[in-house]
Amino acid sequence: MRKFLIYSVLSLSFLACKKNDEKVAEAEAKEDSIKVEPTKTEADVAQLKEFSPEKISTALKSNHSDTLYVTNFFATWCGPCMHEIPFFRKKMEELANQPVKFTFVSLDNKTDWATDVSDFADEYNIRENVVLLDGALLNQEFFKQNFQSWDGGAIPFTLIRKGDKSDETVGSMSEEMLDQKIEKLLAHNTTTKVVENKEKAGISGPKKSLK
Repeated sequence: MRKFLIYSVLSLSFLACKKNDEKVAEAEAKEDSIKVEPTKTEADVAQLKEFSPEKISTALKSNHSDTLYVTNFFATWCGPCMHEIPFFRKKMEELANQPVKFTFVSLDNKTDWATDVSDFADEYNIRENVVLLDGALLNQEFFKQNFQSWDGGAIPFTLIRKGDKSDETVGSMSEEMLDQKIEKLLAHNTTTKVVENKEKAGISGPKKSLK
């Protein structure tokens, strides 16, 4: 009888310990799941490039004649900006193997860089193309030096340029409009290069018959 009681007590103790271990394991699992849950931190911002107004100006003036530059100024809180972004993303894929450089300059508040802007960059898979710019540092001189039609009063704004030709658009663009502007500049510079190459090679038009 005594042995039965001892076994009973040991069995109950074992079950109690087992249940307790299960509770502890469950609690640790929950804790681990909380620990590994990704959160946006300053590390996310560190992966994005922050430019000063001076550095943006220098980047806008960089000029490789064979490269088409598409620079879009936007903010995640701007409805028209977000409306046209998918068009840019689609064009990026179409021109992936061509010398075309897309840059998206965020004018969001610095407090939104690690959250809204970082999420935006990940959503469209353009983290390497996004540049952070503190809009509070911009003045009228910045706009006069870099643009012909944009005074900073409205966004989005897009500058498309190649060689000595450029196109400025204040406001949101349709997919067709973006396609036309990009293709126009690509075609213009291709035609110009063909003419220049012919001139260098001494090739002219059809010769008139001498009679």
